[in-house]
Amino acid sequence: MFETARSIVAGQHTIAELVPRIKRHGNFKHVVIVTQPSIKARGVIDRIESELSQAGISSRCLSDVKPEPTVDNIQQVYSRIASEPVDLFIGIGGGSVLDATKLFSVLMTDPVDVMSLVGIDRVSKPGIPTVLIPTTSGTGSEVTPNAIVTIPEQELKVGIISRHLLPMLVIIDPALTVSLPPNITAATGMDAFTHALESYISTKANPISDMFALESMRLISGSLLQAYHHGSDLQARENVLLGSMYGGMALSSAGTAAVHALAYPLGGKFNITHGVANSMLLPHVMTFNMDAIQTRLGHVACAMGLQIGTEGGKAVSEAVIRQIFEWTSEMHIPQNLRAFGVTDEDVGELAVAASKVTRLLHNNPKPMNIDDIQAVYRQLLP
Repeated sequence: MFETARSIVAGQHTIAELVPRIKRHGNFKHVVIVTQPSIKARGVIDRIESELSQAGISSRCLSDVKPEPTVDNIQQVYSRIASEPVDLFIGIGGGSVLDATKLFSVLMTDPVDVMSLVGIDRVSKPGIPTVLIPTTSGTGSEVTPNAIVTIPEQELKVGIISRHLLPMLVIIDPALTVSLPPNITAATGMDAFTHALESYISTKANPISDMFALESMRLISGSLLQAYHHGSDLQARENVLLGSMYGGMALSSAGTAAVHALAYPLGGKFNITHGVANSMLLPHVMTFNMDAIQTRLGHVACAMGLQIGTEGGKAVSEAVIRQIFEWTSEMHIPQNLRAFGVTDEDVGELAVAASKVTRLLHNNPKPMNIDDIQAVYRQLLP
């Protein structure tokens, strides 16, 4: 089964269509905008609030959702609006903001403890309608039924997955991403590529997920370096943003796998941002999987535009992995966990935590035991 946002508007400067689109979907009167300080500082929120006011819609702005939000952060921010008359949420920001917006939406109609929602299909009813507007090109959260939260006491990130988290409206406007600094462009772009690649080799891959995954990888492969080096290139930004959205659609249908399972403990324990953790792990996990995915990696190589000539099998797979290493090197994404304070003594604990993320490990095309997981982490501890 494939489900995504009810309505999607994509294109340059489509943020201008926000209020007219909202009015088409219903008679909304009380809006909460969820964003982050950097977006507010650019004046985007002021313009949205002005347009809402002119349309007779009152608004309030929340801008204190933390990056990689914790369960407590979600509960605390939600508590400030719990008794307010909200009939629409607008989330505008990166994946953390979009995930938080989804959770505020369902908490308004069922004010339970966030921890009770962790897992699959544990959200009991639809939430308040949401509009999601990404300003980074990484998570694809705007079109997924997923929200990720951090549990500090467990040093782990976990997923809340429910069709009730899907938004009413998505606006994909690359003009909102041109101010992203190169390091965030790199990390989020590689995160999106990881979503697509893992969905394509997932045990749950299917014709729908394959279509989105291959197009995602084609768009990102052709434009990520250009967006990294030339951030004002609006066409490159649009390609990567669309690639991110398609990657989100792919993972919604097929799910990610071991890269994400191993990334979650790195984020939970060492605060390594999700895109960086995925970038570091991706080539090593694909090397582990290689003998199970050679045919699929051949298709990936074509989507990436690699010139592979008459090569086949293992040589093509190695070309894909080599290209990923070259991307991360050119975009200065770290490839050494020691830079984040990880030591050899941490490997056992990290591996145990990753082994518990069975929801994702079951999607991996090749089983991974504790020793296999430790071996991958050790590859990043030279």
